[in-house]
Amino acid sequence: MLRRDFIRRFCRDRRGNIAVIFALSLVPTIFLIGMALDFSSAMQKKTQLNAAADAAALAAVTPAMMEQSTAAATTAAQNIFNAEASGIGGLSYNPPTVTVTTSGMARNVTVSYTASSVNNFPNVLGQSRWSISGSSQSTATAAPNINFYLLLDNSPSMDIAATTDGIDTMVENTSAQGGCAFACHESDPAADDLGNPGGVDNYTLANQLGVVTRIENMSSATQSLMSTASTMGAANNATYSMAIYTFNSSGTTTIQSLTSDLATAQTAAASIDVLEVCKNNYLVCGTSNNDTDTNFESAMSTIDNDMPAPGTGFSGSKPQEVLFIVSDGVDDETSTTCSQPLVDTNRCQQPFDTTWCTTVKNRGILIAVLYTVYLPLPTNAWYNDWIAPFQSQISSAMESCASPGLFFSVTTDGDITTAMQTLFQEAVATAHLSH
Repeated sequence: MLRRDFIRRFCRDRRGNIAVIFALSLVPTIFLIGMALDFSSAMQKKTQLNAAADAAALAAVTPAMMEQSTAAATTAAQNIFNAEASGIGGLSYNPPTVTVTTSGMARNVTVSYTASSVNNFPNVLGQSRWSISGSSQSTATAAPNINFYLLLDNSPSMDIAATTDGIDTMVENTSAQGGCAFACHESDPAADDLGNPGGVDNYTLANQLGVVTRIENMSSATQSLMSTASTMGAANNATYSMAIYTFNSSGTTTIQSLTSDLATAQTAAASIDVLEVCKNNYLVCGTSNNDTDTNFESAMSTIDNDMPAPGTGFSGSKPQEVLFIVSDGVDDETSTTCSQPLVDTNRCQQPFDTTWCTTVKNRGILIAVLYTVYLPLPTNAWYNDWIAPFQSQISSAMESCASPGLFFSVTTDGDITTAMQTLFQEAVATAHLSH
């Protein structure tokens, strides 16, 4: 009887269930903890490897590396990844797969990796490693090295007052000449009896009146451009070299031969000035040239000969070439084949003939054109007779000379400095994308 009661009490007793349940739940708990710890460790290593892949991809497109070959970029990316990955403990990894493709100056880099994280609980999980993989991409475009050839019109028409107020001031103070807005530079002004105080030429008169001329602005804008080019070159890890020429009836005058020393070019640009003539209709005293003081074709022929065949601007190649023209766009030369009515016997005033522009562009050289708008002078009889008939054609001729997207115009009261810098930046961007 006592034995049967003991058995019944034992069967009814539930106090031992906690231990049994705990024992049964211990196995999945350990499994879950082990899996969580190993998974967390694997993901931490994946994050580190992703960072290594990012660093490797970026290493192949640094400005300095963009100057190197595809093979060098591949090696650099592999070395960076391996150096980073080797410092990660509990990791087995394969050398990364680095793909570097170059199209022109654009480089695309992909760094892919496969690895495995060593598990701390291999028996619990039934596997000794946790596989991980990933990739990173980067893209960059190298800035090309560029030679800029500045061809600046310094004929007398470019020495007009730069602002409306300046024009009014010049006209008011040259009544003996019928009112002249141009600060023409003459070595023998007395021969023209200009009527200026002290017998000075209009060039000196403008200085005395504090009138700033367009060519003075062009000189200061060119100097400022050298600073802009230097800053952009450093930022782009590119070399921008400059040559500076002026042109008039005598072809071109070299202000600065091609140099990468932009500080030297800036100093040289300060000497840019208008063409000095002897007097009205005479470039040289004793020999009349009918004021034919702008020969665009001669200047273009000279500059075309000075500019070498361009390269891509990339490592191992010659620089790209950009011709940068600043002018009011009116030819004034001796010609027997003139598209506009001849003046006198053989004087021809007309929009620039763009034939040479086509020749230069066909060589793969970009042309940037800054058109300093030829100022309409409706009160001037000469303008009305000889310039007004083709005034509307000047801008379109200048634009057709320029490469696509590289034409800019600035009017009276406009900011030539800003215009030149804007056009320069556009030229750099266009050169960047054109190869």
